[in-house]
Amino acid sequence: MENNFNILSNIVKKSTPEDLCFLIFKGSLLVKRNGDVLSIPVFDEIMKLGAKYEKEFLLGKIEDKFCFAIEVSSEIKLENNFELISLYEIGPLLEEELFLVAGRANQILNWDRTHRFCGKCGSRTEDKIDEMAKVCPSCNNVMYPVICPAIIVAVIKGDKILLAHNGGFKNDMYSLIAGFVEAGEDLESTVKREVFEEVGINVKNIKYYKSSPWSFPNSLMVGFFAEYESGEIKVDGKEIVDAQWFSKENFPNIPKKFTLARKLIDKFIEKVK
Repeated sequence: MENNFNILSNIVKKSTPEDLCFLIFKGSLLVKRNGDVLSIPVFDEIMKLGAKYEKEFLLGKIEDKFCFAIEVSSEIKLENNFELISLYEIGPLLEEELFLVAGRANQILNWDRTHRFCGKCGSRTEDKIDEMAKVCPSCNNVMYPVICPAIIVAVIKGDKILLAHNGGFKNDMYSLIAGFVEAGEDLESTVKREVFEEVGINVKNIKYYKSSPWSFPNSLMVGFFAEYESGEIKVDGKEIVDAQWFSKENFPNIPKKFTLARKLIDKFIEKVK
C-alpha cells in the first residue's frame, strides 16, 4: 500500500474547519461510521459535538488534508454516527494509513502529557514555536518526542516458524519474539539476545524485512527474519509462557492483519507455499 501521509514537523499552522481531527479520549479514537466504513471527522464536526481541548498538534498531511491531534479530558456528546473506539481495537477496522496517523497522534499526545516539566532542572516546559519540541525556559534543555526502537523477529526452521505466547496476550494468541534495543546495542545483537533470553535458542542469517511505528506509546518496531541455528526451546516462564514450532497448516490464534508481526507471518506463509 502506498503511504500518502507526510509528516510536517517544522511547519506552524492552526487548524481550519476542514482539517482532519484525530481526537483521543482515554486511549480511544473518535471516528465517524458509515456502515462498515470508519472515517476521521473534520474540526467543524468536532466543534459541533462540543469538544473542549487545550492544545492542538499538527501531525502532517494526507494528500490535500492537514491532520491534527487533540486530546479531551471530559466526555463529549456523541451523535448517532460517531463512536469512540480503543486504539488497540481499531487497527483492523481503519484504513492502515489512518491507523498510522492515529498512532502518531497518540504518541505526540503522550509525549506532551509526560514532558510538561524539564527532566534536567524540573522547570515547567514550553512548546517550541518552530518545530515539534519542548524547551525549558530556565536551562534551555530541548526535548523531542521520544522513540524507543524494538525488534520483532520471525525465526524459521525449515517449513516451520517459531510462535510464542506471552502471559499478557488475550485469547490465547501466539506471536513473534520481540523486545527493546538496549543502550549501546545494534539491532542484530538485539535479535540474538532477545531470542536466546526468551526461548533459549540461537539464530543465524538475520535479515531485515521492514519497520513500522507502534505508538503504544512510542515504539518503532524493526522486523527481521532469522534462521534457527541451535538449542532447544526453553521459555523464560515470566514473559513467555509457551513457545512452539508451527507449520502454516496448524497455526494458533495469531496477530491481526495491521500488525508488523502478522506481516512477517504472512510473508513466511508466502515463502513456504
